[in-house]
Amino acid sequence: MQDPWYIDNAHILLRLLLSMLLGGLVGLERERSNHAAGLRTHILVCMGSTLIIMLSIYGFAEFVNEANIRIDPARLASAVITGIGFLGAGTILFTGKSITGLTTAASVWVVAAVGLSVGAGFYFASITATVLILLTLVVFNKIEQRYIRSSKLHLITIYAISSPRLLDDISALLDREGITVKKLIVNERATVPYGELQPPTTTLEITLHALSKYNVNSLHLASHIRELAGVSMVSLD
Repeated sequence: MQDPWYIDNAHILLRLLLSMLLGGLVGLERERSNHAAGLRTHILVCMGSTLIIMLSIYGFAEFVNEANIRIDPARLASAVITGIGFLGAGTILFTGKSITGLTTAASVWVVAAVGLSVGAGFYFASITATVLILLTLVVFNKIEQRYIRSSKLHLITIYAISSPRLLDDISALLDREGITVKKLIVNERATVPYGELQPPTTTLEITLHALSKYNVNSLHLASHIRELAGVSMVSLD
């Protein structure tokens, strides 16, 4: 019977390479989607988890037969799952209109679990989990965008010279585009052209939190707003 507390160098290398491959596959999808935690982050998390669980299982094998020492291979694994939450929290951003990065944080956490599975020798479970993770990130994302997520929140900032019909024109344009304004902030500022003896010009900073169809063309919308009389700048997130 094979000693459960012993692992040879070939299997150590195999597990590290497999964790590198599986973590890299998930990281590649995040990298292509331009997320904060990408290819290298997921590889390092997965490999680090694999190394830690192998250390937990096999690194203290010489103390197994000691009378006053109790070996718990799961102790370091639980520390990894807890500790990886701090790394995942770093990928979550609050932009003022929404929270982003939750999926990437979850992918980092689950890649750590894949690494632990590889390190413990659960090859089928780790490979199957990686396939399911990629299915969730790629296929389900497309399904969610097309069939489930029907609207998207935009933060629109407009700088324009004040005019009586400016807000009415913006409202009419957004109505034609099928966009609903959820919040409106208007800041009025008086500016004097440098070196000119002219009366101050009143400019407006208009901030809109607007709900649109998920497939709205942002460039098309920004171009139409920019064409309105008096508008000097448009920012669309």
